[in-house]
Amino acid sequence: MFDKLDDLLMRFEEILNMLNDPAVIADQARFQKLMKEQGSLQPIVDAYREYRKCNETIDDSLAMLDEESDEEMREMLKEELAEARKQIGELEQKLKILLLPKDPNDDKNVIVEIRAGAGGDEAALFAAEIYRMYVHYAESQRWKVETMDAEEIGIGGMKYVSFMITGQGAYSKLKYESGVHRVQRVPETESGGRIHTSTVTVAVMPEAEEFEVVIDEKDIRIDVMRASGNGGQCVNTTDSAVRLTHYPTGIVVYSQTEKSQLQNKAKAFALLRAKLYDIEQQKAHDAEAELRRSQVGTGDRSEKIRTYNFPQGRVTDHRINLTLYKLEKVLDGDLQEIIDSCIAADQAAKLAKMAG
Repeated sequence: MFDKLDDLLMRFEEILNMLNDPAVIADQARFQKLMKEQGSLQPIVDAYREYRKCNETIDDSLAMLDEESDEEMREMLKEELAEARKQIGELEQKLKILLLPKDPNDDKNVIVEIRAGAGGDEAALFAAEIYRMYVHYAESQRWKVETMDAEEIGIGGMKYVSFMITGQGAYSKLKYESGVHRVQRVPETESGGRIHTSTVTVAVMPEAEEFEVVIDEKDIRIDVMRASGNGGQCVNTTDSAVRLTHYPTGIVVYSQTEKSQLQNKAKAFALLRAKLYDIEQQKAHDAEAELRRSQVGTGDRSEKIRTYNFPQGRVTDHRINLTLYKLEKVLDGDLQEIIDSCIAADQAAKLAKMAG
């Protein structure tokens, strides 16, 4: 591990020198690439430098203890030594995590699809609540949210909604949200007061760049039409909505939220690319079945990942056996504790696999 860390430290210092080179500064593409590499190495370098500093403290404290006779001074040195040893252990663990292979999609924006499952109108109402939960979480992260398509029902629910979240590291945090979300509560429409169980399916897909997914024009049909549903001025009166049909996979995507046909077309293509990229990701996951079993589920859309129980005010994530009694806060976008726990569990599983 430490040979690798020494190499990364040398590479980091090499990048710093290159970033001060006028020739590199003039080449903006190369400059940006090096800046990105520097940013990815910075946390590792900072932790490794701190680790080396703690090692020096330990060596110095041990050397001074051999020579020091004053009891009060020896106690101070022992305390300093104990603190440095504690930090060394913590930093070693941190460095192991930082050196884990990084998901190449982690820095990407995401496209999220939410679909009402079992439960009829109650599932659609819950789908709308889950949508608002992610919007509020994105706002707390200062990410941008753009709705791409939505199929609403008259009582405030959503049978389906797709939206893009744009922000640094969006996929690294939201990728653990893919799966089946289950709600247990008494529906407003239920006169008998019986608790119903409904489900919503969430799919989180990394945004795919054009060079990552090449779509042959012969493989798609483009249809334009008037937008349906609630809309502002011009939305329902012009042929601005765009539907794409991808023949090889049978995927159909639709975008109608913008007044401009060109903007809707761009959104539709972004959604189609994400879906095609996601299919390839799923194939890769399936080919690495053992790896998938060792990680917190991020690929199986049929996996029941979480239950939101209203009578008890609790949220339970079944993958990591985490239960929180703050249902209202979670539905208001307070997802960080759950996401951090999923990340920690995933890292622990990967470290255990490496150790094995």
